[in-house]
Amino acid sequence: MDKTVTFSFSSTKYEGTEARETFNFKELGIDEDLDDEALKKEIDRIFQAWVWDKLNISFSIVINEDKRR
Repeated sequence: MDKTVTFSFSSTKYEGTEARETFNFKELGIDEDLDDEALKKEIDRIFQAWVWDKLNISFSIVINEDKRR
């Protein structure tokens, strides 16, 4: 039997902003033999990418350094 993981999110601020999808480990490229800690980290990483893709988020971070020292 294939292991599956279901990702879901909803916004408490924006009504209708939600998604839910179930994937098997093979679809996500996850090795079913990973230990629990490695599996949690991999699923967290994939989940974050999935949410960002669903919300179509883009951003930039600019760090300015004061060179007048």
